[in-house]
Amino acid sequence: MSHLRFEALKRLHDRTKVHAEPTSPNISKFFGENVFGMEQMRATLAPAVFKKVSNAIKNHEKIDEATADAVASAAKSWAIAKGATHFTHWFQPMTGGTAEKHDSFFDALSGIEKFKGSELVQQEPDASSFPSGGIRSTFEARGYTAWDPTSPMFLYGKTLSIPTIFVSYTGETLDTKSPLLKALKAVDIAATRVCQLFDKDINHVVASLGPEQEYFAVDKALADARPDLVMGGRTVFGHAPARGQQLEDHYFGTIPGRVYDFMREFEIEAWKLGIPVRTRHNEVAPSQFEVAPLFEEVNVANDHNQLMMDVMSRVGEKHGLKILFHEKPFAGVNGSGKHNNWSLITDTGVNLYAPTSSAKDNLLFLTFFITTIKAVHEHADLLRASIATAANDFRLGANEAPPAIMSVFIGSQMTAVLDELEKKGNVKIEKGDNMYMKLGIDQIPEIILDATDRNRTSPFAFTGNKFEFRAVGSSDNCGTPMTALNLIVADQLTKFYETVSKEIEKGEEKRMAIVNVLRKYIKESKAIRFEGDGYSDEWVKEAAKRGLNNIKTMPLAIDAYVSKKSLELFEKYGVMSHKEVEARNEIKLESYIKKVQIEARVMGDLAMNHIIPTAIAYQNKLIANANGLKGLGIDNKAVVQTIKEISGHIEIIKNGVRDMVEERKRINKIADTHKRAIAYCDDIKEKYFETIRDSVDKLELLVDDEDWPLVKYRELLFLR
Repeated sequence: MSHLRFEALKRLHDRTKVHAEPTSPNISKFFGENVFGMEQMRATLAPAVFKKVSNAIKNHEKIDEATADAVASAAKSWAIAKGATHFTHWFQPMTGGTAEKHDSFFDALSGIEKFKGSELVQQEPDASSFPSGGIRSTFEARGYTAWDPTSPMFLYGKTLSIPTIFVSYTGETLDTKSPLLKALKAVDIAATRVCQLFDKDINHVVASLGPEQEYFAVDKALADARPDLVMGGRTVFGHAPARGQQLEDHYFGTIPGRVYDFMREFEIEAWKLGIPVRTRHNEVAPSQFEVAPLFEEVNVANDHNQLMMDVMSRVGEKHGLKILFHEKPFAGVNGSGKHNNWSLITDTGVNLYAPTSSAKDNLLFLTFFITTIKAVHEHADLLRASIATAANDFRLGANEAPPAIMSVFIGSQMTAVLDELEKKGNVKIEKGDNMYMKLGIDQIPEIILDATDRNRTSPFAFTGNKFEFRAVGSSDNCGTPMTALNLIVADQLTKFYETVSKEIEKGEEKRMAIVNVLRKYIKESKAIRFEGDGYSDEWVKEAAKRGLNNIKTMPLAIDAYVSKKSLELFEKYGVMSHKEVEARNEIKLESYIKKVQIEARVMGDLAMNHIIPTAIAYQNKLIANANGLKGLGIDNKAVVQTIKEISGHIEIIKNGVRDMVEERKRINKIADTHKRAIAYCDDIKEKYFETIRDSVDKLELLVDDEDWPLVKYRELLFLR
């Protein structure tokens, strides 16, 4: 197999650059040109029809058949004028990716292009081959996709893509979008009621999201020569190179030329699709990078993130690059996350997490700020479950990723503000020579924006005017953690409103009722707040004292989804039924099992069919060398010692792989999915992966570089 490695290296050196230039240097000239959104509908629909569509989207109302027909006709004409031949319902099943089935506009019977409102609103993809968690039997194939008008249609290639939800024939949701939309509706209703305690002109609250996307970009030929990267998205073997990220010279460094060309073309394609990408830079690990968009409504931002990853992969191939979204593709260097920057925005344009110079407005800010912290404290385990995946287990708590312990970082200034509010006193907080403030029941203070530092080890951090959910994995669909976050905040805001309303009914002055509830929340949720190093052993001990769970593995973490508390929460707001939640857990557990199975099989194949034969072949060379030295009367102890070392590692690898295979056979007989997933975690991944890897990685240092079959880390991470 070593010839593949050197052939890949040759192909890398023979690559030619691919340049792409936008049609105009002014992005505004072509931004969104492949999107059939509100502006396009305004331009192509009759005013009365556009008003119906606009109101339906704004108020979450059903679009009638006549209106749907008008939208379909306009969308077809727009798409065909741009060269489209097909349309598809674009949805997000429980596979972790997106799905689509293309149908032609052309109707052979009539000889013309057709696209009816009924085809826009609903389609029937075969649901039997998608994960259902036991909701459907394999032979029960019918499922439906239904148009989500709140997310704009877009032209991808020559296909009009229509964002949709995906449900079973019996009505259960089979995707990530449906629960998200319901959670967003819940937080809108709950947040609006709370806002109206302060401002009656607020009629809607929208959750916004800006997901920072981290990724690795490596040469495609080198990646394709690694079966583990091809099959599982991460390297199961690979010794750390002499130089990794220890020089701290990659972060924000000059973007490599080939990657820069890729970024430019990817951004051009993203802008055409209305994806508001703005920031690009080198990340900490070698060959690791980040792209960050502007904030959008959560549903649209999530759709755009899923689409963006697909665009990145396709454009990467054009540039001879493999884009890796796995949370931990390389051991010993930073993994990749998808930092979810989240906030709530009123229809009057107020960011509810942005402090101001107005004492009155800051009471509104503190209400949402404190209530959110309380929500995270009450449902920390559910939030942890929402980011639990097989891949994220490798990342959490390692190389700048936050730990598995859920905590909230708010910074020293906001800590002082909350402490003083809880104590009902006054405080002087200094910053430089000229900033101070007083806080008490009678005076809500001016709070300076960005007066807090950042904590890279915090899973949920306040960053001045938003919360950053840093624990989300880079390959994950934001819809799952965003469903959980918006739901728990909706629930806490509902409880806040009900408690304050009862106090007001008893005769308490409204402002005092609000402050009293906030003081209570501060005291009750203090355990979730942590300002220190999330990696320290001291924090692990301190978190345990505070009653915070440290659930490090996915099969145990997702138990929180099916707790009585969580099931009641999902059902209370109509986000998911018990059956739907339990089905999702079953899907997640099955996915975990399959991913560990695949990695175990890849490890076994590489170890037995590539590594061991290579090691034995090299060992034979050493034996010949040792015998030759002995025949010449030259000391051969050093060579013999190396032969013994190689033999020792071969023995460990062979025994490890053999035992792992037998253990898998035993585990596969376990009927209960949850127990089988735990067994795959504890008795396969934890017991064998590192042991086998350690010996393979040591052999990499012993075997002649010319013979080693796998592309090495130094080549993957540093050669572009």
